[in-house]
Amino acid sequence: MPGFEIFGDEERKEVNDVLETGVLFRYGFDAARKEHWKARSFETELAARLGVKHAHLCASGTAALSTALAACGIGAGDEVIVPPFTFVATIESVLMAGAVPVFAEVDDTLCLSPEAVAAALTPNTRAVVPVHMCGAMARIDELKTLCDRKGLVLLEDACQSVGASYQGKALGSFGKAGCFSFDPVKTITCGEGGAVVTDDAAVYAATHAFADHGHDHIGSDRGAEDHLMVGSNFRISELNAAVGLAQLRKLDWILETQRRNKAAIKTAMQAIDGVTFRALPDPEGDSATFLTFFMPDLDKARQAAAALGAAGVDGCFHWFDNNWHYIRKWEHFHTLKAAARLAVQALPNCPDFSDVRLPQSDGLIGRAISMQIKLGWNADQLAQRIEATVEALKGI
Repeated sequence: MPGFEIFGDEERKEVNDVLETGVLFRYGFDAARKEHWKARSFETELAARLGVKHAHLCASGTAALSTALAACGIGAGDEVIVPPFTFVATIESVLMAGAVPVFAEVDDTLCLSPEAVAAALTPNTRAVVPVHMCGAMARIDELKTLCDRKGLVLLEDACQSVGASYQGKALGSFGKAGCFSFDPVKTITCGEGGAVVTDDAAVYAATHAFADHGHDHIGSDRGAEDHLMVGSNFRISELNAAVGLAQLRKLDWILETQRRNKAAIKTAMQAIDGVTFRALPDPEGDSATFLTFFMPDLDKARQAAAALGAAGVDGCFHWFDNNWHYIRKWEHFHTLKAAARLAVQALPNCPDFSDVRLPQSDGLIGRAISMQIKLGWNADQLAQRIEATVEALKGI
């Protein structure tokens, strides 16, 4: 995902504002910072862009997930339904909350299947965390209906899908809270950063406090502030926020460019026998950071990944064999290998994560390849990529 491709004078200007004041901390030092509040400005503009009431920046997408889980009241022993296709941080955040990840199948969107979520519910289920993977949406309307009917917390992991939407409504804004990542390879980047967004004033207050050691942020004297709760330090710095602020202002152009480049490649690939495409509940809302397609079977997907690499078509991921984005290769998770004993291991009914069986997901992820869509291709480079892609795949 392409934010790192477009660093320019805009990012330099925002960073220099911070360096010239010497105030790198997001709170306090009001006079010295000369009205430069980069984190606060980013939060205001992000909330407006996504159509939500509140946004709070964190140090990373992982920090955002941990903060949102806490702010939504998810903790020790609570079951949280998650997909097997996600970055491992989703699962780590659930474990660090003391909660229990419960896996449900993905469907042809490559996101949580609403039917599988319904089948996975138990009396201990407290939350559902759909992950809008690779720039596009889960069947979020159906998942929201299910969560509302069952009284469950819907917490969206939209870390890979900033700017994407469903029926005109931003991903991340359907649930009680939504999370985004702004790490070096996300659609927009802070270098390291993330955000929690919500329309719930109580969730926002808890988010703002939890991410900063419980501070209530009342008044102008940080040392005199009260503490609302036990929290952590998930603060973003003004330098990181400054980079992200400039990037956020480029988001519409990024999405327009990605969508144009993706459409050109997808149109050409539609003529290749045996190639089909990921289901998109709302194609107009796709952020187009990836073009995800299916080969007829696992063997042909592996052949396709190898052929694309040999042809110089970079940025193509066969997730079934990827170490970090599909449960199959998470060996450390299967055995709960950790630096110290995890809360889930203290439960009398700690699940056996070494034997999670998800045949529907295996079948889909085994056939899926995601091609990164870049911003920097000129017309000749895009044409060359299309030609190389078609040539590599047509004989498989």
